[in-house]
Amino acid sequence: VMKIAQQHNLFVIEDNAQAIGNDYTFSDGTVKKTGTIGHVGTTSFYPSKNLGAYGDGGAMTTNDAALAEKLRMIAAHGQKQRYYHEIIGCNSRLDAVQAAILDIKLKHLNGYIDARRKAADFYDRGFAVHPAIRVPYRAANNRHVFHQYTLTLNGVDRDALHQYLAEQKIPSMIYYPVPCHRQKMFESFGGADYVLPVTDKLTDQVISLPIHTELDEEQQQYIIDAVLAFLNR
Repeated sequence: VMKIAQQHNLFVIEDNAQAIGNDYTFSDGTVKKTGTIGHVGTTSFYPSKNLGAYGDGGAMTTNDAALAEKLRMIAAHGQKQRYYHEIIGCNSRLDAVQAAILDIKLKHLNGYIDARRKAADFYDRGFAVHPAIRVPYRAANNRHVFHQYTLTLNGVDRDALHQYLAEQKIPSMIYYPVPCHRQKMFESFGGADYVLPVTDKLTDQVISLPIHTELDEEQQQYIIDAVLAFLNR
């Protein structure tokens, strides 16, 4: 992507909202954190994210001084100097309380990731033998941080499983029930005419199970047993 961007004089903005802390290894052995590969990295500090605040928040990062100055202006009503608006901007400043919380939690990010990876390993072992379940793919050249743990189901009524888990007091989520090309907002761009069979298929097959730093193996085994009980009945 970066090579193509360079050839066409384009900027690359990375959506790092669900991948903060991930290490990506390039073919030459170079290792970079996701969010630092493009010209600008974006991340979310929504409470459920791997590095979550106690309310809404987010950040954009860059090592380009000129871009950084423009991003700061956009986030502060287009101002460089107070009350002098040079460009169109918005009010997108992280408040001090959230920043203080994140400053503390950032020091523990690697530990949070390790806990999520440990939980994912346990799930993987529990679901490995079932032919109707495909566990999340882990590429050899990156370190999965498991913001979500998403199963892909084959020949299973996903919505019925979702309902069954709710009856067992197990939360599960569908990310996402409507793909981008079928969203109303893209109708004017011809989205409904796009033929994306893999996307449409996965939309009906995926389900995400609970994964977080406080999840213990007893809770996970209960979740695994419930999923397998539904599939085997």
